[in-house]
Amino acid sequence: MTKRGRKDIETIGSYLALKRVRPDLILSSAALRAQLTADGLGEKVGFQGVYRYLDELYFTRPEMYMNVLSLQEAKHEVLFLIGHNPTLSELANLLQKENFTKFPPLGVLAIDLPIDSWEEILYGHPGKIDYFIYPKQFRYYMPRQIRTTWEAR
Repeated sequence: MTKRGRKDIETIGSYLALKRVRPDLILSSAALRAQLTADGLGEKVGFQGVYRYLDELYFTRPEMYMNVLSLQEAKHEVLFLIGHNPTLSELANLLQKENFTKFPPLGVLAIDLPIDSWEEILYGHPGKIDYFIYPKQFRYYMPRQIRTTWEAR
């Protein structure tokens, strides 16, 4: 992983930790870079649960991502999904009404979905964006809390 990649994981992970975002499950592409990203973010937010590295999330269509999501247990309310473009951008457009042309590297889109079980994701209930962040947002201004968390490492 590049120095920039590690710094971006620290920045985004610090933001998520500050917001107290903790996933119940992390699903990641089996590609090495995706796994390193999943591991880094999980560590930064204090994740102690299960990581699933799936070949099905590498070089595929958004429908496969939807199928993988639909198979998850309802007890998992917050999922981190780490994958690749253009598939993630296409998936984002399927899951909510905003138009995403391309996810930037390490972009995080939090979508609040109106579903009670992951199986319902297949029925096309569009969600609402909770937040969207990406590392370049913090290039010229990094809130003190994030910078302090990042520098402490």
